[in-house]
Amino acid sequence: MRSAGKRTSVIAATAAVFTGVTAAVSVPASAGPKDVPPGQRGRILSDRPLTTSAALPSAAANRLVTYTSQGVGGKKIKVSGTVSVPEGRAPRGGWPVISWAHGTTGTADVCAPSADTPGGPVHDYVSITAAYLDRWVARGYAVVQTDYEGLGTEGGHPYMNGESAANTVVDMVHAARALDHRIGRDWFAIGHSQGGQAALFSAAAQPRTGQLNLKGAVALAPGGYGLSQTVDYIQSRLPGAQYALAFLPTLITGAEAADPSIVPEELLTEAASDTLLKAGRTECTAKHREIALTFPLDQVFRPGADLTGLTSYLRSQEPVGLDLRVPTQVPQGTADVLVGKPTTDLLVDDLCELGEVAYDVYEGADHRGVLNASFEDSFSFVEDLRAGRAPRNTC
Repeated sequence: MRSAGKRTSVIAATAAVFTGVTAAVSVPASAGPKDVPPGQRGRILSDRPLTTSAALPSAAANRLVTYTSQGVGGKKIKVSGTVSVPEGRAPRGGWPVISWAHGTTGTADVCAPSADTPGGPVHDYVSITAAYLDRWVARGYAVVQTDYEGLGTEGGHPYMNGESAANTVVDMVHAARALDHRIGRDWFAIGHSQGGQAALFSAAAQPRTGQLNLKGAVALAPGGYGLSQTVDYIQSRLPGAQYALAFLPTLITGAEAADPSIVPEELLTEAASDTLLKAGRTECTAKHREIALTFPLDQVFRPGADLTGLTSYLRSQEPVGLDLRVPTQVPQGTADVLVGKPTTDLLVDDLCELGEVAYDVYEGADHRGVLNASFEDSFSFVEDLRAGRAPRNTC
């Protein structure tokens, strides 16, 4: 694990290129008396045809489901998600599975990707990810997608909580297999931005049961590194702070959902509560960005507010010291201004201390463009793991 001195220098460097507020992070899950019993996780609660824009056109069938999982604090939760299966007959052992973890859409229920519609508040993002995922289903992979805890279902969405996100990613696979016996045991955690971080925590978590076989992970432009610098970055009004502010509504409402002792109204000015916080609770990421770009940086935090609780929570969610249990690919674009390459360089440096990582950089690709730019390399990475071939390791 990284030494304290080196860790300090890395965080200082990260603050200079603030890009880490776009992903959900946490410490790896651990068993405890509050945990939901394994037999009660991944159970199908409802199932119906998926008729929204989240449906993948190359799939033989698309289903909208709700299922059980384990949320923050070990509580049993209901989660929504989708299941898309390929055309044709499943291979021996069943279709391999891509469990997709989506990027930042917001914390309001209207931001759930499974509910996407043309012209809806998250369609600009979901239309891109759906096209990417359709390429997987067209090549014979079952694709399952979680909405995460509290996004479209009861309770708040604990944005930036990696343990909760990883639980919903793995339990989505259990639910899909319960729905369709043709779906196999072999699966891959793949995610983008916030979901890239969820994929990393899925790769680091111990398998919950022997019913699934996690073969590898792909974390596309994973954010979250240097997350605890968010408050200082905005207060210091450093270059790019206005972009960082666009993620504060999601960050602070997500922290509140994970830790009720964090009360946003006690931390923000009245003006920030009336605009940024209100948008965080009712609108999605595109609207947050629109409001944040013109909001005065000196009017965000209440003078004298004790921000240590928020900062401590964000620090506890940073993806450092992860012991990746499966080979992991990290694709990154050089033109990404939300999760910048300098930050991902530092993250990969940390991940390489305990795991096998294939770090692939794509010249000219931006935050969303990295999906298509990296697809063929990711497909080859996954196919190699399925075939038992040694994966690339750039560490």
